[in-house]
Amino acid sequence: MPASHVADTSALGPGADVQIVDADERLYNHDLAPVPRARRTWNGYSIFAMWMSDVHSVGGYTFAASLFLLGISGWQVLLAMTIGILIVYVLMNWVGKPSLVHGIPFPVMARVSMGVMGANLAALIRGVVGIVWYGVQTYFASKAVATLLLLFVPSAVALRDSSFLRLDMLGWVSFLFMWLLQLVIFQRGMEIIRKFIDFCGPAVYVVMFFLMGWILYRAGLGSLNLTLSGKVLSGDDQLHAMTNAILLVVSYFAALLLNFGDFSRFAKSERQMKIGNFLGLPFNFIAFAVITVIVTSGSEKVFGTMIMDPVEIVSRIDNKIAVAVGSITFIVATMGINIVANFVSPAYDIANLFPKHVDFKKGGLIASILAVAVCPWIFVDSPKAITIFVSVFGAVLAPMYGVMMADYYLVKRQQVNAAELYTMRPGSRFYYDGGWNKVGLVALIVSGVISVGWELSTQLLKLLPANNLGWLIGAVAGALLYVVLMRMARRT
Repeated sequence: MPASHVADTSALGPGADVQIVDADERLYNHDLAPVPRARRTWNGYSIFAMWMSDVHSVGGYTFAASLFLLGISGWQVLLAMTIGILIVYVLMNWVGKPSLVHGIPFPVMARVSMGVMGANLAALIRGVVGIVWYGVQTYFASKAVATLLLLFVPSAVALRDSSFLRLDMLGWVSFLFMWLLQLVIFQRGMEIIRKFIDFCGPAVYVVMFFLMGWILYRAGLGSLNLTLSGKVLSGDDQLHAMTNAILLVVSYFAALLLNFGDFSRFAKSERQMKIGNFLGLPFNFIAFAVITVIVTSGSEKVFGTMIMDPVEIVSRIDNKIAVAVGSITFIVATMGINIVANFVSPAYDIANLFPKHVDFKKGGLIASILAVAVCPWIFVDSPKAITIFVSVFGAVLAPMYGVMMADYYLVKRQQVNAAELYTMRPGSRFYYDGGWNKVGLVALIVSGVISVGWELSTQLLKLLPANNLGWLIGAVAGALLYVVLMRMARRT
């Protein structure tokens, strides 16, 4: 049933408030509406803290360390990571701008290219990936919970004698505790979420610097080694490995390259968004990666074996207080990334599917329940598994990024009337073909088959030489196909 709403979508400079009249109940609720200027409270530090929360996690630690296993020298890995994160910085500014300008979340922005109903498909794809990642990060954090249980309740080790769905009972208790703790915080809303992630990122830096100092004290400066792999590559293989490292960095951020708009819509200005992105991405990512590899390489000398799980390193410190503080910090850090990358987006995406019945909080509850059902511990049991996981999911999400960016910057020329994103009126700009843009759908499916097929052929079936080109292929194919098909159909 139509209803009238007023929303301000003029974040940048002067501009009139946008009247959203007769919004269709299938497209509108309070959480999907444009954010008014009075509620745009995120400054550069808020964005920076968001990125710290995204990078500073057990999963982020394992991913960063895994890049140093590629067989190239430490400086080559750092160069590749720098190039990769600078690319991510540019791509993130591109995707953040339209949501910043109009105050709309990702699933609403997707209506511009896919149609007011077709955007449900884009939201579903992003939501599924977010739910899986949510489960993965919750599992990583649950390891720290298990460490705390064993530290203060040694008898809990008996829970490891039985298992269910390939996870022992100690793992289940720890996982479900983390699941419930996150849900309690997440249900408080976006402003509480902002305040929480403002704390998470810096807290992890304190512990990581302490851990690095402790490792260097125990191992000595001579333990520093920025190459973790025992193999040595030469010639073309080095260039190939560096390229893979660059593309893996981009793929790691593939999820937020779609839904960064869920956060940029709350930013005070584009300048504040870019400042936060620069500090949080190039500056922060490289610093965290260097700390990660120093701690990981030093662990070999201290413990006799290289440990790529920071929770396990912390658990081996012979000091209960240090173990407790470290474990709690990693728990908080992983909750931070789950908010940023894996909770907010599925919550909005599920709300977008059923806006009349599901709001942001209910969408988050549904997402968190589904995250348990995916049993994430089964497919992320090693650093190599993490890189395959990142690469394949990057290929799944890349086509949508290519389609959205090509549409907004090349086809629509940044001209969007936000009010039309909430109407099912035939003939309106984003109604297309009964609410679906068939051109966008074709471009998305074809480019998705190409990128996912490429990753499966290289990562799993081994039909092609190993590489991580899936995200690049998917994004470029999606953009090119969309622009060509839209011009052939004479659509704007």
